[in-house]
Amino acid sequence: MTDSTLTGTAPRQPLALRFPAILIFMACLALFTVGVTILSEGFGIGVISTSFVKTLGKTLCLCLVALAMDLVWGYCGILSLGHMAFFGLGGYAIGMWLMYERTRLIVVESMSAQALPPTPEQISDGIASQIFGVVGASEFPPIWAVAHSLPLQLAAVVLVPGLLALVFGWFAFRSRVTGVYLSILTQAMTLALALYLFQNDSGLRGNNGLSGLQNLPGLGNVPQSVVSVWFLWASALALALGFWLATWVVSGKFGSVLRGIRDDEARVRFLGYPVEAYKLFVFTLSAVIAGIAGALYYPQAGIINPAELAPIASIYLAVWVAIGGRGRLYGAVIGAAFVSLLSTWFTGGQAPDIVLGSWRIQWVDWWTVLLGVSFVAVTLFAPKGIGGLFDLLADCLTPNRHGADLGPDQGALREQEADK
Repeated sequence: MTDSTLTGTAPRQPLALRFPAILIFMACLALFTVGVTILSEGFGIGVISTSFVKTLGKTLCLCLVALAMDLVWGYCGILSLGHMAFFGLGGYAIGMWLMYERTRLIVVESMSAQALPPTPEQISDGIASQIFGVVGASEFPPIWAVAHSLPLQLAAVVLVPGLLALVFGWFAFRSRVTGVYLSILTQAMTLALALYLFQNDSGLRGNNGLSGLQNLPGLGNVPQSVVSVWFLWASALALALGFWLATWVVSGKFGSVLRGIRDDEARVRFLGYPVEAYKLFVFTLSAVIAGIAGALYYPQAGIINPAELAPIASIYLAVWVAIGGRGRLYGAVIGAAFVSLLSTWFTGGQAPDIVLGSWRIQWVDWWTVLLGVSFVAVTLFAPKGIGGLFDLLADCLTPNRHGADLGPDQGALREQEADK
């Protein structure tokens, strides 16, 4: 006999059965991934170009970081305006290995024609000169000490954003900084990090950033059409796992405490819950998820520079979540995908200009204005965002139980009581 039989309690259902949205989300994501693969140039009939496959892969990464943002803002009430900093740090961590290894292969090949085989010191000096010559340096900074090791750089993708969030969150939450003041602090952290990375002596090539990240070392013969689909698969898998993890976190008692902190932090603290520990855990976890999203995004983008960490990027992230509907994991994903693809369409010159007499609206210049107006409109008139449309649909599909047994007891809230 099982423990549940002995105690008289029903066995706990799997997470996917308790939250059917997981199965629906996974099915939609799988269909999308398979469809793009079939239509791609690398593995399919070539209807979708390689550049657009990369755009779709990057969009999935943005959906993942939006998921992390919704986890910390929509469920815990922490409006972080610095999560794109964690996103960028994940990109820098994997970008260091990509650039180092690709440069090493080039240097070794160029030195192979010499009469004497090059020494490890000569190879290292050649790599450093190739990477840092653009900023007038010829030696590796200390932060590149493990750039040659893929496992260590993959660990840095998780550890660097996680440790930064852990340290920052410990000081901020321990001091009980909340509300707009906490948002300003996260924005200040992002600005300080971006300004530091802009310096040439930061060790990350300053404003030049890291480039050529789309070229995977050792796979020079593999066309980008194939590599783009590989990254699409990896991004889809990461988003699926991230959605499952986020759903697990916000479910059960832990999720109830998070929503309690969001709605009334003082009352939850009065009940004896360690509010700071809950907030620190969610903040750190969301930073790790954002770092992983960045590590998948920038190899598809091909370049990363400090401008990617600017505070405006984190503000855009908050706008995506708000438009999609915060407090709904699927809403954050929908908002990020919708705004990202729409932004690509408007800023890529595909949207036709609007001519009003002598005045011409060019969407490349006016897209940010449209995005700002949309954010204000959603905040005022549709606070539930795009995700709220699914609530309306669910209400329409709900059967009319007027007069039925609605209460815990047989006969509760029957017809005469429902009329009241």
